[in-house]
Amino acid sequence: MKKCTVQIVADAVNRLAPRRLAEEWDNPGILIGEPSAEVKKIFVCLDVLDENIFRAIELDAQIIVAHHPMIFRAIKNVRFDLPHGKKISRLIKNNLAVFAAHTNLDIAAGGVNDVLAEKIGLVDVKNFGEEEFSLGRLGILKTPMTAEDFARHVKEVLNVENVRLVNAGDFLIKKVGVCGGAGAEFIQKAKFFGAEAFVTGDVKYHDAQAAVENGIHVVDAGHFATEFPIVHVLADYLRAELKDFGVEIFEDTAAKDFFETV
Repeated sequence: MKKCTVQIVADAVNRLAPRRLAEEWDNPGILIGEPSAEVKKIFVCLDVLDENIFRAIELDAQIIVAHHPMIFRAIKNVRFDLPHGKKISRLIKNNLAVFAAHTNLDIAAGGVNDVLAEKIGLVDVKNFGEEEFSLGRLGILKTPMTAEDFARHVKEVLNVENVRLVNAGDFLIKKVGVCGGAGAEFIQKAKFFGAEAFVTGDVKYHDAQAAVENGIHVVDAGHFATEFPIVHVLADYLRAELKDFGVEIFEDTAAKDFFETV
């Protein structure tokens, strides 16, 4: 059986989501760990939370593959008495590497936004306009829906307690734009390319106001719910990509949104 390493895992993810696709402000890649370190077990998750670190340690994993980079901006200290420094310390003490694929995984074919579009049931999915690469996607509903029915549909397929609907008027939805995570900046762009609705998370009040003024429905299903489906897809991808290395791959199935409806 061939030996797997942190770098081999990183290379596998980069084949799906090349680092060159990442936005300039982003910080994907190997964030903690030794590239040549041997890997026998991998834990895939959305966020490098304490509970995911503990779970990875419990499984005796050697690397966490996450969507959100745990090191994003410049670090001026690593204090073990503060949450972030404590996580870094625990990872290093347990020889646990961390790799992240963020906006490159959003943009990549088969990445976050294609998975979201598929979950919603969109067909004929394309990038925005003639762009070779784009953070968002545009697709077609097989059957046109009202805004209320579409919002209920998104709620059901993403398995969330609630969604927020911005109802822009009495017209049916056939063409839909999506952007997992925080994609409100693309609402008007989706409208320009003919979308009647847009699905994303983290929509602000003035984003909603602009959507109504521009005549496009918006479904805010939350940052977590619009991105979490990639965890299972990424884990399955790695199982196939690393099958010759005999690596065990585990995925986070217990994660929940930070927000609750009360």
